[in-house]
Amino acid sequence: MTAGNNSSWAPETIVVASGRPPHKTDEPVNPPIVLSSTFYSLGESTAGEKVYGRFTNPTWDPLEETIAKLEDSQLPALAYASGMAAVAAGLSLIPVGGTIVIPRHAYNGSLALVAELEKTLNLTVRRVELADTHATLKAFDGADVAWLESPTNPMLEVADLPALLAGAKEQGVLSIVDNTFSTPLLQRPLQHGADVVVHSATKYMGGHSDVVLGAVVTRSPDLRAKLHGMRTLHGAVPGPFEAWLTLRGIRTMALRLEKAEANARELARRLSEHPAISKVRYPGLETDPGYQRAKSQMDGFGSILCIEITGGAQAADEMLARLELWTPATSLGGVESLAERRRRHTGEPESVPENLVRLSVGIENVNDLFADLDLALKSS
Repeated sequence: MTAGNNSSWAPETIVVASGRPPHKTDEPVNPPIVLSSTFYSLGESTAGEKVYGRFTNPTWDPLEETIAKLEDSQLPALAYASGMAAVAAGLSLIPVGGTIVIPRHAYNGSLALVAELEKTLNLTVRRVELADTHATLKAFDGADVAWLESPTNPMLEVADLPALLAGAKEQGVLSIVDNTFSTPLLQRPLQHGADVVVHSATKYMGGHSDVVLGAVVTRSPDLRAKLHGMRTLHGAVPGPFEAWLTLRGIRTMALRLEKAEANARELARRLSEHPAISKVRYPGLETDPGYQRAKSQMDGFGSILCIEITGGAQAADEMLARLELWTPATSLGGVESLAERRRRHTGEPESVPENLVRLSVGIENVNDLFADLDLALKSS
């Protein structure tokens, strides 16, 4: 038993207090890193024994407990070697020859893996415009799995998650939500009826662009047992040090996200008036199509925004090359601000504009962030 088990605590308290060792004399404040590939075990192994490092590790326990509490599950989360391993675990729940509904715009890795499974497992894939609730609910008819992501990556479309999750449950469709962009600080899909939630903990949970890790959460004992069994057999487990680093990152997630979102809101406002930008996508802008929906179902708007550069892909690439404070790089959710033209990836959907630049806003001074973008844009 660890400290921090009060279920009434607010999320910003859970990130700090959950997963701590018990309050006893000489106990450490932080959980230790256990570096062992195997554990003492004699005789017939029983349920709950550690036995071997691919089955479990004490360093995973406080991380999995904390992520579960943040997502409002009584069952520990499952940590994975990467966000893609967590995505793959979720997608492994689709039966051979089954049908999956997935957004036209979503994380590139998820789309690529679904396209591969479409061939190897003979899946039927129904790609939908996720912001169109009626069309998405219609696509659920006869489906096995609904893969949802809101806001979507990178188009930042906002889904009506409560309606879609209720519809999936009514139609007997297993629902899986990628909650990486929002984090459980901004929305908790399990509370709306999601069956499974996945995270790339590499992003906001780790928060420092120095660890690769994924997580899956469910409230279903049967689903968790199935996923745990597959994780053990497939071996997609995190290292103890990566798990420890991710938990350390979670401790400051509420503060980091609060600052990054404040920066993103201000940058979205300023950039929407910039002559070198033809469009700004950010659900926190009152003019954004997803604003009202995000305001009603989320506890914030996040710190990702996208801009479309006047002059096309070449102008966008030239602008990125002139940045000094922003780092042109993929990924997101770290303390540093990153910028990337998403269509540079060959697998990105063609409906993503060539000139769209995704901005992962960090915690730097907002005036410095804007000045760097402004100078790079004006030089184009």
